[in-house]
Amino acid sequence: MTYRLLLAGLAVTLSLAGCATKPGNDASLKTSFAAEEPHHKPLKANDPVDMEPTKWAGAELETRETGDTGGPHHLAGRTLEVSSLHDLKLADKEVILSFDDGPAPGKTERILATLDKFGVKATFMMVGEMAEAHPATARKVFEDGDTIGSHTFRHPDLDKMSFDMAMAEIAHGEHAVAKVIGTDVSFFRFPYLADSKRLRTAVAMRDLVVMDVDIDSKDYFNTTPAAVATRTMDLLHKRGRGIILMHDIHQRTAAMLPTLLTRLEREGYKVVTLKYKGTSAPTTDLVAQASIRVMR
Repeated sequence: MTYRLLLAGLAVTLSLAGCATKPGNDASLKTSFAAEEPHHKPLKANDPVDMEPTKWAGAELETRETGDTGGPHHLAGRTLEVSSLHDLKLADKEVILSFDDGPAPGKTERILATLDKFGVKATFMMVGEMAEAHPATARKVFEDGDTIGSHTFRHPDLDKMSFDMAMAEIAHGEHAVAKVIGTDVSFFRFPYLADSKRLRTAVAMRDLVVMDVDIDSKDYFNTTPAAVATRTMDLLHKRGRGIILMHDIHQRTAAMLPTLLTRLEREGYKVVTLKYKGTSAPTTDLVAQASIRVMR
């Protein structure tokens, strides 16, 4: 009996693996989150990405659950321009919304629609292979005026790689996202938050601002959208401010976002728009720029 309980506990633990939880191997993002969608066959590393959503709840149901009447909304706060991590300072009751691992067709667009409805912007930390697989969705994020950063190319655990391999993976992801959206990206987040002092220093030397996390929504847990929103607000109440980590590859995240934003607004929080200070205009020769950066 005890043996069966131990096995059951292990199975639950494995099913909760997410972006802030390190994987057991260096599989790509396509396999890292396969367990969340039990109706799909497990994907292999080189399989095509299939991120299409199943049926979404209707707008009428969403309004009833969140209490949102359609506005006007007063959730938008200031725009914070930063050139380094030291500039990223928030006042009490200020939050930055961030989404990792996308873009994911259907889910990302629904999140963008919710953000627009509440009049706020977020920061999307894109995985290079996802941006390449879904360029129209990536460009939609850019065109909507949200901030875009990179999150490596294949979402590996960088602390299991040599320094040179880790930096090559970071550069590959940065260049892939930049090429898709047509301009440089200036923010970066470590997959699984697995960093090191040496890597953080090297990333800063690439003129990238490292995005840390203050509130982990743990939306990669196999739980309800309401539970994600409640967990996030509970953590926020303890800190009073901070960068919120979510993932735009999960249906539950898209479903819970109206509830979260409604609660933030009711409690007097403001959503800060993050921008890079001195962002350059869209470039027409990203391949040449990528080659120059790699040679530095």
